[in-house]
Amino acid sequence: MHAFAHSVNRYFPSNRHLAGLVVVLVGSLFCLWLNTGLDTWSNGRIVGLSSLTLAILLGMVLGNTVYPNVAEQLNAGVCFAKGQILRLAIMFYGFKLTMTQVASVGMPAIMTDALVLTSTFLLTYWLGTRWLKVDKKTTILIGSGASICGAAAVIAAEPVVKAEAHKVTIAVATVVVFGTIAMLLYPFLYHLGWLQPWLNAQQYGIYTGSTIHEVAQVVVAGNAINPEVGNTAVVTKMIRVMMLAPFLLILSFALTKGDNDIHGEKISFVDRVKQVNVPWFAFIFILIVILHTWIPMSDSFEQSMVKFDDVLLTMAMFALGLTTHLSAIKQAGVKPLILGAIMFAWLIIGGGLINIGISSI
Repeated sequence: MHAFAHSVNRYFPSNRHLAGLVVVLVGSLFCLWLNTGLDTWSNGRIVGLSSLTLAILLGMVLGNTVYPNVAEQLNAGVCFAKGQILRLAIMFYGFKLTMTQVASVGMPAIMTDALVLTSTFLLTYWLGTRWLKVDKKTTILIGSGASICGAAAVIAAEPVVKAEAHKVTIAVATVVVFGTIAMLLYPFLYHLGWLQPWLNAQQYGIYTGSTIHEVAQVVVAGNAINPEVGNTAVVTKMIRVMMLAPFLLILSFALTKGDNDIHGEKISFVDRVKQVNVPWFAFIFILIVILHTWIPMSDSFEQSMVKFDDVLLTMAMFALGLTTHLSAIKQAGVKPLILGAIMFAWLIIGGGLINIGISSI
């Protein structure tokens, strides 16, 4: 009970966090305003940008210019935003999904998502660590972003992987670059008629939702065909998001240290399970999805929780940008981007074959 109380108390900021949190909050609100403004000013022509993308970019600009001068005073609050606020954001993500939506697309979408997620992550890990020799943590983060839900998955995996800020940023960069290309490429291929021989409109929605990185990118690619396809694509995507919780639990188990204990003896399965750092925040996300499904909630409350979650996620990304050093990204080199590009090609071709295979069953 004492351990539980201590864990809960960690989610309440203290006085030393306030200065950094105020800066992060102001920065995130500015990015949310700017994102809405850009959409309005361009009459919706600027697509693919999100408040998360803007937050990490602005954060990086400030993090490599102004922020180092005041880092000592703000660092506690910025790290709180990267840690506890990030976990809260993943929990409240549950207000964007219901089990009813999951049921509406049926078993083909669930099977497709599971196969795409598993194959994409395992292939990323094998190629990244064995062939390209990208460090293990960066590889896992890139794999998480490509296989589940983009930037949100990358930053949700960070507490389990315990990766440095620049590695998280590199992984998010692959999501932004290749997810944006996918968002524009998929509708283009559909309108050219290249996808119709294999996938009807409904199946295209499942293909889009199961293979494009970010939720926002899926919304654009699906609705470019028609609203019904857009709905199918988004629900398929949100099923992938729900798979985040079991994925993080399995990942934590896989990362439990070493095969042998201090006496050189093999660690038993039970002992490995005891060592697992259970990602409770991801399971609370699933619990919120269930509550959101079964407990009647007013539209205004739901909209408020979605907006609140957008603010929390944007704060986490802004804080991540502030603590990312360009020198560390340069040191990582071009290999992580090559890995992201290969997985982008896999999602289009391999993901397409998985979709065609499931739809033909």
